[in-house]
Amino acid sequence: MAAAVLMLSSCGPKRVADEGQEAVAQTQNTEVMQQIEPNPENALKAQQFLKDAGVYYLATVEGNQPRVRPFGTAEIFEGKLYIQTGKKKNVYKQIVANPLVEICAFKDGKWIRISGELVPDERVEAKKDMLDKNESLRSMYNENDDNTIVLYFRNATATIASFGGEPETFSF
Repeated sequence: MAAAVLMLSSCGPKRVADEGQEAVAQTQNTEVMQQIEPNPENALKAQQFLKDAGVYYLATVEGNQPRVRPFGTAEIFEGKLYIQTGKKKNVYKQIVANPLVEICAFKDGKWIRISGELVPDERVEAKKDMLDKNESLRSMYNENDDNTIVLYFRNATATIASFGGEPETFSF
């Protein structure tokens, strides 16, 4: 049975397959991704940066091809950072195939990079919370339809950086 080891490198998360043998990572500056304890205060800090920026860019992969697109939804629900999309979109299919993603946003000379796993949440309450906080989405989505999906970050690490200062890294 094949197992997978999640790796976090300076270029973001990636998978290293192990076909029954112990995985040996030869990548410099690489650490095995650990389970990160949820931290609502840090999730809120990341969300506030994304809100202030207005637009962030979500990176996924499709096979071995990176895919990046603009997003705007970023809400806190039950202490976790959530985003929203449609199940019919390629971005959702890419996340289901590989939940490791990265977000990047830029504002006032600083940027944030958030790496982690996106986990779908099918609960109507989570979808309703997202749509109630983003009324402009109501013309396209409904918490009771078969298309709306919200996803939360698990094992997320964020870094806020600029060209002149020390980066601030935190997990949630």
